[in-house]
Amino acid sequence: MSMNSDKPQSRMGPVTLIVRDLDRCVEYYTNIIGLRVRARMGTVVHLGAGAEDLLVLEGNSDAPPAAHTTGLFHTAFLVPSRAALARHIRHLADSGALIDGMADHAVSEAIYLSDPEGNGIEIYRDRPREEWAWKDGFVHMVTDPLDAELLLQEADREGAKWSGVDAGTIVGHVHLRVSNLIAAEKFYCDILGFAVTTRSYRGALFISKNGYHHHLGLNTWRSYNAPPPATGSAGLKQFVHRTDGTEFDLIRDRAATSKVIIKETAQGILLRDPFGIHVEITK
Repeated sequence: MSMNSDKPQSRMGPVTLIVRDLDRCVEYYTNIIGLRVRARMGTVVHLGAGAEDLLVLEGNSDAPPAAHTTGLFHTAFLVPSRAALARHIRHLADSGALIDGMADHAVSEAIYLSDPEGNGIEIYRDRPREEWAWKDGFVHMVTDPLDAELLLQEADREGAKWSGVDAGTIVGHVHLRVSNLIAAEKFYCDILGFAVTTRSYRGALFISKNGYHHHLGLNTWRSYNAPPPATGSAGLKQFVHRTDGTEFDLIRDRAATSKVIIKETAQGILLRDPFGIHVEITK
């Protein structure tokens, strides 16, 4: 079953993290992940790959840790090609960076890391959409070993020097730690308008818009019944979901009807999910 193509206006925007050691984290995201500093204003640093922010770091050395709470599982940076992923694996191998894991998900190939403060990161490339397998509205996703050696060989054959992430890199998806999947589905699907794309992982849901394999991951693997983090804690502050004008209005109306907290922002509205996670809806 083929699905509609992903529309650019329904996508994820920048993720904002509160970090305790700003300089160390900036160094990691630039030297290891390959993002570029787009702007720095005091203790706030904006990073990206091209013309827009992908990550915002807010430094606060007094921020309390947010262990054993809901929040971020990982920010997933989608690179534009398999060659770009291959170059990144070669860079990580050459730099001696610690890698948490690698996986072939059938729809994508991924590398997993953690920044110096434990915030999860995924770097991945999508397989062509015609290779994704759909059945009864659900996409086939697995977690199989990634052939890293083959990717390293591809990088070496290409011989291109790594100079940071490709300009076409975007935030492909955001994966969250939630405390209850029923409440998560009610908020993110019923109010924000996402659709479940797979339920095949125990303790997790994957959801998207416009036929993408997933814009959001939601899991309770280490956060079942966990409390939300205290305000101002280190870790995820908020993430952005970009929509078109019609969808924006529908989300606003559904949020108001459901009495979800709404705060106006310069770009749109800020909502708080049932787990204390803030998502800004923009158009």
